[in-house]
Amino acid sequence: MSIQGEETGQDETIGREAHPVDNRRGIPSKGGPRTYRYYDFIMAAFVTILICSNLISAQKRVAFHVAEYAVSLGPVSFHVPAYDFIFGAGVLFFPISYLFGDILTEVYGYARSRKVVWAGFAAIIFASGMSWVVIHLPPDPKWKNQAAFEAVFGNAPRIVLASMVAFFAGEFVNSFVLAKIKIKTAGRWLWIRTIGSTMVGEAADSLIFYPVAFLGIWETDRLVQVLITNYCLKVGWEVLATPLTYKVVGFLKRVEDEDYYDVGTDFTPFSLKT
Repeated sequence: MSIQGEETGQDETIGREAHPVDNRRGIPSKGGPRTYRYYDFIMAAFVTILICSNLISAQKRVAFHVAEYAVSLGPVSFHVPAYDFIFGAGVLFFPISYLFGDILTEVYGYARSRKVVWAGFAAIIFASGMSWVVIHLPPDPKWKNQAAFEAVFGNAPRIVLASMVAFFAGEFVNSFVLAKIKIKTAGRWLWIRTIGSTMVGEAADSLIFYPVAFLGIWETDRLVQVLITNYCLKVGWEVLATPLTYKVVGFLKRVEDEDYYDVGTDFTPFSLKT
């Protein structure tokens, strides 16, 4: 069974490994194991962004003060009171991981995206363990930056736990939803599945991370405010990135000769089988 690929304009076979082609395109001929030119680079970029966004920006809250201003709509005018626009710093970079997750699932399929998610999960565990060990090593008495070092890298165990559980749930929900929508829409309307899957995946991530990490530490109203603001920013980030997503997906489908449809895929997250 085949379907016309939206982004490539090529006849794509649903739920298959592409036929053997020239090895110069990164796909071994004669029926060998399937390899890709850019898959490993995307995996490396995904893991890098994930580690940086978790270690560097997870705990910091950013506040922009918006002054009072007036709005006039014809005969109607009103004042918007001053307010603080508050969000977590990680929202600026963490959504990139969802962008990569969308691209991976859309081009290479759920199973290969699942493998990348597990690589990211293992990287978070290693980075968190390394941070804990380094922080608890006895510092040189002449080194006066231990407290600052702990403030930056000393995530509380509950924050690490929240980050890992939220990431695990959010990424797999995102990939699952995108793969299913792709089948239902027969590969049409890429923007619907990238934005729709992000809305569901980011909801799962945010609803797990913020309560588990900060409930009882932050004021409840502030926690809810940051959660909602971050969620809206993350989804908005995906919407704004849609033109770029189209270009990257189209490019990868052409050069990799792949547009995978997850018909018959085992969607269990607890596997590395591709």
